[in-house]
Amino acid sequence: MNVDPFTGAEKAAGHSVKRACGLLKVSRTACYARRNGTPGPRAVRDAGLTEQITTVHQRSRGTYGAPRVHAVLKREGAVCGRRRVARLMRQAGLTGRHRRRRHRTTIPDPHAAIRPDLVLRDFQPDPAALGTRWCGDITCIAASEGWLCLAAVTGIASRRAAGWATAGHLRTGLVAGALTAACQTRRPAGPVIFHSGRGCQYTSRELATLADKSRIRLPAGRTGQCWDNALAEPFSSTLENEPGDAHPWPTRAAARTSIFEWTESWYNLHRLHSSPGYRSPAEYETALAA
Repeated sequence: MNVDPFTGAEKAAGHSVKRACGLLKVSRTACYARRNGTPGPRAVRDAGLTEQITTVHQRSRGTYGAPRVHAVLKREGAVCGRRRVARLMRQAGLTGRHRRRRHRTTIPDPHAAIRPDLVLRDFQPDPAALGTRWCGDITCIAASEGWLCLAAVTGIASRRAAGWATAGHLRTGLVAGALTAACQTRRPAGPVIFHSGRGCQYTSRELATLADKSRIRLPAGRTGQCWDNALAEPFSSTLENEPGDAHPWPTRAAARTSIFEWTESWYNLHRLHSSPGYRSPAEYETALAA
């Protein structure tokens, strides 16, 4: 039973629930619900949506922010806006992981030959170029016994980590190992463009010899222009923040194991990427194959 919030004196003064709600532009139902502690319909819907948001956030290993959580909810049939998702995430104390400031890992060779830029910042997914355009970057992961350096080769079309290699150094062999792994994994049927920065590892004679044998062209962005190789850097930045909670890892071997599990079990198969329409690399490639 609803209890009138006004006292006898207030009623005698001409006050009433109906008039007060009319002046405040709220319904009498909401007034009584607030007084009795009963949540309104919107609060009930928000509570249910918050449960869905929490589940999606946990499935993402605590890495997704509001845009990707919203994309997953839409795929699952939920009707909600991105701002509402962001508001409920703030109220629930849920946040995505953000990129950290990166360390410099490549130094240009002033004597290296100038190579043309064949990509020209065209990093949009192109179904016709699936498996024929790659880009590469190097990052360093902190471990208690020292840095673990990782070179990655990323597919421009699907954003898949096509190949990667780790070592305790930044020599050319690290990049060559990643490129060899990409060739063994993807087995390109024709010539491939491997775009990179102008670090000495990418402009070395050793890598050029390997590329010639594998029918790979080695264009490069301009010196000092980070946007020329912008697509390769998100993989490295995401890798530094997302796998596991141990920073630094106790050993290089533990870091390498975590990187393998994160890359092959999560990043390539399930992690959503905005450019391919909030789809994972595997889902994007499967859709093209179908």
